[in-house]
Amino acid sequence: MSSVTSLSLPYLNRELSWLDFNARVLEEALDERVPLLERLKFMSIFSTNLDEFYMVRVAGLRRKVTAGTKQYAPDPLAPDEQLDAIRTRVRELIARRRRCLKGELFPALARHDICLVSMDSLSEDERDRVNAFFESQVFPVLTPLAVDPGHPFPYISNLSLSLAVDIKDPVTGKDHFARVKVPKSLPRWVPIGRAHCYVPLEEVIGTRLGALFPGMEVVRWYTFRITRYSDLDLGQMDQPEDLLETIEQQVFQRRFGEVVRLEVQKDMPERIRQLLLEELSESETQLVAPLGPQDVHDIDDLLEMGDLMQLAMLDVPELRDPPHVPQVPPAFKDTRNIFDAIREHDVLVHHPYESFSGSVEAFLDAAANDPHVLAIKLTLYRTSGDTAIVRALTDAAEAGKQVAVLIELQARFDEANNITFARTMESFGIHVAYGLPGLKTHAKTVLVVRRDPDGIRRYVHIGTGNYNSKTARLYTDMGLFTCHPELGADLSDLFNSLTGVSRQKFYRRLAVAPVTLRAKMLELIDRETAHARAGKGGRIIAKMNALVDPEIIAALYRASQAGVQVDLVVRGICCLLPGLKGVSDHIRVVSIIGRFLEHSRLSCFANAGNPEYYIGSADWMPRNFDRRVEVLTPIEDVALHKGLDAVLATCLADNRQAWELNADGQYRRREPGPGAETKATQQILIKEPWGTAAARPPKRKKKGSV
Repeated sequence: MSSVTSLSLPYLNRELSWLDFNARVLEEALDERVPLLERLKFMSIFSTNLDEFYMVRVAGLRRKVTAGTKQYAPDPLAPDEQLDAIRTRVRELIARRRRCLKGELFPALARHDICLVSMDSLSEDERDRVNAFFESQVFPVLTPLAVDPGHPFPYISNLSLSLAVDIKDPVTGKDHFARVKVPKSLPRWVPIGRAHCYVPLEEVIGTRLGALFPGMEVVRWYTFRITRYSDLDLGQMDQPEDLLETIEQQVFQRRFGEVVRLEVQKDMPERIRQLLLEELSESETQLVAPLGPQDVHDIDDLLEMGDLMQLAMLDVPELRDPPHVPQVPPAFKDTRNIFDAIREHDVLVHHPYESFSGSVEAFLDAAANDPHVLAIKLTLYRTSGDTAIVRALTDAAEAGKQVAVLIELQARFDEANNITFARTMESFGIHVAYGLPGLKTHAKTVLVVRRDPDGIRRYVHIGTGNYNSKTARLYTDMGLFTCHPELGADLSDLFNSLTGVSRQKFYRRLAVAPVTLRAKMLELIDRETAHARAGKGGRIIAKMNALVDPEIIAALYRASQAGVQVDLVVRGICCLLPGLKGVSDHIRVVSIIGRFLEHSRLSCFANAGNPEYYIGSADWMPRNFDRRVEVLTPIEDVALHKGLDAVLATCLADNRQAWELNADGQYRRREPGPGAETKATQQILIKEPWGTAAARPPKRKKKGSV
């Protein structure tokens, strides 16, 4: 193939590629080199990932099938074909999860006296303890709901664990069905008195159902759980007059989304399955076909395995990863003023290897308390609950500074939190905006305006990750601190477009989606292609979470055909197929899975010996280029390039945490060869956040005001 276009190119299906990513997460639970409780953590993450996949992606495909939507090129599979392939793949993954949990994790945990036990195995004292807990804590919360002509089938909330109870009236001999919800407000794992030994809450309830149905014979009970469509439908609506109120309504309505999956205890009788299927298939929206047997997942024992995270957090240090204490970035150590440090030279930070609190939070705290700071502007996509960032913003507003926050109300599954943050900040006098119509604001930017001795200067932070102290300890991200005049001016223009009315089309240094980012990325790829064709070599290295965009993939294929060496570090979805002769034989794709979630977006373009480096908030997906506000910034201080090179080289050399995508579309885990040194990216960067080649940049001459 001499050339490819975005409509006729080798392209892996997005949904199946995502399932491959989640399979790699599950492999961490199977890997005996991973500490035991960390393996349990990965089992939990795999399960919650799968829940979200059904709530959003599978639900969306079911709607497409009902609407008769056809798949667009270059994806080879129609929506109904995707659903069939997903069912087959998920059955395989659930079977692997079952074998891992029952055959490996639970027996291994039991050898360390960490166990889940049944009520039947308890001693008399242990049973008395659990029964006392049921009487005092559980029984008052339970609500038995019968299903008969006088009692309609109850509403069942998304992802809630329930008991389907088979009851017989000993007087009439009549069978009855009832549902009992397992309350999320109570601990899932009930302690029995032995350290780290628990009974699942559903079993505690199941063995005491007689207390809920006195005078009746409880024949048997079975667990089940449903998954509902949980995305927002703003795209189907006219432009709302009040976005905050509309999002609140949508979040409420999401509770009643159509059911897209039914998980049941494997030995549940057919008549109870059919009852559940019939009742749960009724939908007021009529947007999807009724549930069928193909939408029922048989689960051996435990349902709702996301709760295994509670066990994974047990304080048993020998079964956990060694504690990691992030380093304070050298530029911000023992500095009397963080603004002085940024004026001396640009600063790159690398989380969680370098401290979020000692950099980003310190920057905002300094801005809030510095009498010379006049204004703070920030984009907020996801943040944590009791956050130092929100406190710093409210402190700044109370101190009389101008504070403006663009808060994204449509951050999936964080909508309710962001509504609360928005109202809290407004109550402190912060100017809160909700972004541009039809676009999510996904950019990670802070702009601080300060009156320095030599004039007004703008200090900025541009990052790859959210302003969230919790995820900053778990996700790998990068951020740039600078007072470069043109970057400051660009961010001023961006914030003006977000909070005001503007059709900003020009940016000096930043690439901004949806205005210039796609064109910039294609320009950079095409420039490498031209260099290769001219005999000047060509090299692209890029790290991201997902690669989906057909136009970008076609450009990378053309670059490969011209001889450009392309290395991609893609954690999750990758629709590009590397290693195809004559198409992508110069492209290599690796995915790194480890204790931290790889989240940073970083790219390097060799540019015939004058390399350019960029970090930003966008993955290479259509939504990031076309339907979101994203920011990509160049890293222009050449002294910082050495560290970026070292990070990329470390990722590409990984033979412990890396999986390589092959031309057959399959991922294979890299292993060190006989006698070879083990190279695990995250373990290396914990010791040296920028790799062994990193060096502190020299001081830069002060720049004038803007």
